[in-house]
Amino acid sequence: MKQSLLTTIQHPKDLRSLSKDQLTQLAIDLREFIINIVAVKEGHLGASLGVVELTIALHYVFNTPIDKLAWDVGHQAYGHKILTGRRDLFHTNRQWNGISGFPKISESEFDTFGVGHSSTAISAMLGMAIAGQLTGDARRQHIAVVGDASIASGMAFEALNHAGTTNTNLLVILNDNAIGIDPSVGALKEYLLKVTLDDAPDTDNIFEALNFNYSGPIDGHNISNLIAEMERLKKIEGPKLLHVITTKGKGLKQAEEDQVKYHAPGKFDATTGNLIPKDNRVEPPKFQDVFGQTMVTLAGLNENIIGITPAMPTGSSLKYMMEAYPERAFDVGIAEQHAVTFAAGLATQGMTVYCNIYSTFLQRAYDQVIHDVCLQNLPVIFCLDRAGLVGEDGPTHHGAYDIAYLRCIPNLTIAAPRNEIELRNLLYTVQITNDRPIAIRYPRGRGTILNWKQPFEKVSLHLGETLLKGDKIAVLSIGTIAANVTKAIASINKAGQNAIGHYDLRLVKPLDIELLHIIFKEYETLITIEDGTIIGGFGSAVLEFAAQHQYKNTIEIMGVPDTFVEHGSVSQLQEIAGISSKAIYKTLQKYL
Repeated sequence: MKQSLLTTIQHPKDLRSLSKDQLTQLAIDLREFIINIVAVKEGHLGASLGVVELTIALHYVFNTPIDKLAWDVGHQAYGHKILTGRRDLFHTNRQWNGISGFPKISESEFDTFGVGHSSTAISAMLGMAIAGQLTGDARRQHIAVVGDASIASGMAFEALNHAGTTNTNLLVILNDNAIGIDPSVGALKEYLLKVTLDDAPDTDNIFEALNFNYSGPIDGHNISNLIAEMERLKKIEGPKLLHVITTKGKGLKQAEEDQVKYHAPGKFDATTGNLIPKDNRVEPPKFQDVFGQTMVTLAGLNENIIGITPAMPTGSSLKYMMEAYPERAFDVGIAEQHAVTFAAGLATQGMTVYCNIYSTFLQRAYDQVIHDVCLQNLPVIFCLDRAGLVGEDGPTHHGAYDIAYLRCIPNLTIAAPRNEIELRNLLYTVQITNDRPIAIRYPRGRGTILNWKQPFEKVSLHLGETLLKGDKIAVLSIGTIAANVTKAIASINKAGQNAIGHYDLRLVKPLDIELLHIIFKEYETLITIEDGTIIGGFGSAVLEFAAQHQYKNTIEIMGVPDTFVEHGSVSQLQEIAGISSKAIYKTLQKYL
């Protein structure tokens, strides 16, 4: 049996020892390796398959890691990891104690910059290039690979605008495949769609207008042409942009034909490419689908409802509203800052605006939340998907900080529904009663209720709920972490103890002050629990209440510790963070 060329590559210097004629076979081997591992272990598939030839050419032409290479976002970087010493570890990708699914400085000298959110690579590479000039290393090359969806982001444009005024060895490679996770949107995308390998529109080139030496477009799957063009560009001074056209999912028929589904397809048959059929069990819905389907229903009842997402229509399930009411649902691209202020503008005109952004991505629009929404007290409804620990995507994607970074903002209500029915009712309530900004946070993954499509009920935006009365310990929870509390208490109550009370505060801000006074007077010990950071979070709010009213009760805060939690399954990470049902059980026993 013929040995795979890939098995001979431990380092890019091994790759550079191959002849150019061997690189096509290496691309076949690398693509097959990625498919075989991801088919079983899961992960991001289509993006890395689309840049196999580009990855090989980059490490063949440039002297990495001395020359600096950054992959924007990181979904494209599986081939890069495999060729830079992590082939034998790749089966641990995105698993606890395994390698990260994204480039990470602490993992490899070849990962020059950690990425997880988008549109950062050009800025980072420009910084490294300027540093090279200042330290007398101006000959070093600096390459940022950016997708066509990411380059439309404001931060990428800011970096291009600055880079165009420099004389740095900066090469931006535009990986143009017309899709991010969902199809790319916007006027720049419309321009790029007109640019083909055979023809380019007769208009001014936006990149040349920014003082970049523009080259392309070229076929991103032709290794010989890629190498020749990169070798040429190495000799040209100043900022350059190489426009490369690729096919996301290249080499796997289904991934090419259904690029959205095969972005991260789950398990599939590596030979046929077909997804592994799921069993026929009826499962509770994903929280994102509760949001998406409820939005369709509400939009049918209220013609003023608008939905907005920054490039995540499938991930957030706003796609359902975009299909049903396309004139009232907007994908604005990877542009969280614009999404928030766009929502604010709509709200000034009496529109009821649901701005759906992953918790971790709202961080990118923090100024807009404060300055454009809350300062003006505009009733924008922020729907924060993926709040809490999200699992295998790791620290770049955990929604651990939203409670802390939002709680300090005046005028903003923060709610966390305990289950699917509460989420549905909150989404209903805010469009008939809300007159101020509100953030509704909910987790990634499935809920627990099958029959969740109950008739709408108006819920309180001020009151918590007593789930269980006790006489010694009160557990105060917020959001879906209540399920872990319920499980832990049930294990204790089997032994005939009824010392523990459980209260769902439902809102982090404003807190239910009357309920808190009752709890502090009736219980010796209070334990707060949240799936967010301990520092500045829900527990901190309860401590502030206790200090203000001079309560001396024993209070313990449980939540995500002051560290960046790594990647792994949600259950593993909750155990490590100390918020699993098992960890809660141990804490409760300590006070009994």
